[in-house]
Amino acid sequence: MRYKVPTTLETEHFMRKSIAAIALLATTIVAPLAAKADVDASLIPDGTYTVKVEKIVDAQHMTVVMQNAVKTTVTANRSTMDFTKLSPNDNVKMSLGKGKVLVFVKQ
Repeated sequence: MRYKVPTTLETEHFMRKSIAAIALLATTIVAPLAAKADVDASLIPDGTYTVKVEKIVDAQHMTVVMQNAVKTTVTANRSTMDFTKLSPNDNVKMSLGKGKVLVFVKQ
């Protein structure tokens, strides 16, 4: 019995299947990890957002989840701003400017 040398077409078919399988595997592994990653607050455009408080880090920092499921830790713009009056799962409307909370109100 002699070894059959694969043709170019067979090799190309094998490579396409292999690359597709690797891409599918990478997508299923990377997508859940990317969803859990925090986004730097400075990358979020300036504007007013309604968010859900996930955690109060300290008086000047809180971790929030935005409506599009983006998770970020925001910082108070002024030292007189106090996030400790909020609690997890509170809905808050806040205005961001350069990644910092300018004003916020609990809803």
